[in-house]
Amino acid sequence: MEHKNLASELVAESHRAGGLAPVDLERFWADQARAGADPFAASQVAMGIGMSGECVWAELNEPEDWWRYETDEPFRLQLHKRYNDVSQRVVGRRLLNESPSDPARKYPATKSLADVFEAKNHWDGWSWWLMPSAGNEEELKALLDRVETCDIRKFILPENWDAEKDRLLKLGVKPPLYRWQRGPCTFATSVYGTENFLFLVMDNPDLAGRFRDAILRVMLEIGRVLDEEAGYTQATSPRGFGFADDNCALFTPDMYEFFGFPILRKIWEVYSPADGDWRYQHSDSSMAHLLPLLGKLRLRGTNFGPTVSVEQIRRYLPQAVINGQLAPFTFMRNEEEAIVTEFLRDFSQARATRGLRFTTAGSINNGSMLKSMRLVMAAIQRHGQY
Repeated sequence: MEHKNLASELVAESHRAGGLAPVDLERFWADQARAGADPFAASQVAMGIGMSGECVWAELNEPEDWWRYETDEPFRLQLHKRYNDVSQRVVGRRLLNESPSDPARKYPATKSLADVFEAKNHWDGWSWWLMPSAGNEEELKALLDRVETCDIRKFILPENWDAEKDRLLKLGVKPPLYRWQRGPCTFATSVYGTENFLFLVMDNPDLAGRFRDAILRVMLEIGRVLDEEAGYTQATSPRGFGFADDNCALFTPDMYEFFGFPILRKIWEVYSPADGDWRYQHSDSSMAHLLPLLGKLRLRGTNFGPTVSVEQIRRYLPQAVINGQLAPFTFMRNEEEAIVTEFLRDFSQARATRGLRFTTAGSINNGSMLKSMRLVMAAIQRHGQY
């Protein structure tokens, strides 16, 4: 009841001020800089809400045209500029990129893990979807035969790679590294289909294990090749690796320990061996049942689903910065009292240990308004001091 009353008071005050919550913007951003640098050491809760390009449509009252947004840079940047004109006034920052890309400083695209596994991206419903490349066990075995004999270096580097690398290195531009991946459960269910894969793990663990080992081998090889192209060895390469694995929620703990856990463990042994190295997982789904296993992997950053509480996460992941746990639909519907109440709930659970970066437990979606971001800022400034 106390949280609800405090939320009601702040929202009422915002309405009396014409809909803009009361915030000392200059002081907030100064405190935010310190909080963002170390959410465990700061005196104020860090904020992780920076909005996203998805939010331009509702804020600017523009019809959604995602294909043009994705493919027409001038169109995208003029939307960003118009959005930033509003964000500067409402939250005191220009939030979206307005700078055009420079093709002359961009490396040619390398092929991905999905390309090695012959999975194609398909545009549908204003988004890209990774489609299955095998539909039954015989097709999966044949696919794995091809994957296991693939020369990864030769396959992932384009023909003009060496010439472009020489040119770009002279400009001081290093090749991009491989430090982020669709997580193993989500990747496997994309390549083989969700139901197919879950039954595979239960009915044919030998083939599922072969699939797991192939994913891990290719990931390690892609990482090694791209590190070498950038001039690094395993000993000198930058640390840290992150995963986005929503579909891990579909796995029982035993299934996850068999399939997903070994991949994360090995990747982090290679790229995040030290206690303070970045080990991050985004899974905006109901995957609290996997927290005991993830606790064994010593995550340093999380972004889990809105049904997973700060208290639950902290119990198993004492060193992790918790990015959450505001429900994305609460934010996109601009449910003002609920936004503040969810902040107060999460702050109360994080107060003893700190390490909270308050943001959505998942994506920031179209419909989320800058006034709601400002309301979060006001809640943090008024009620989020340790």
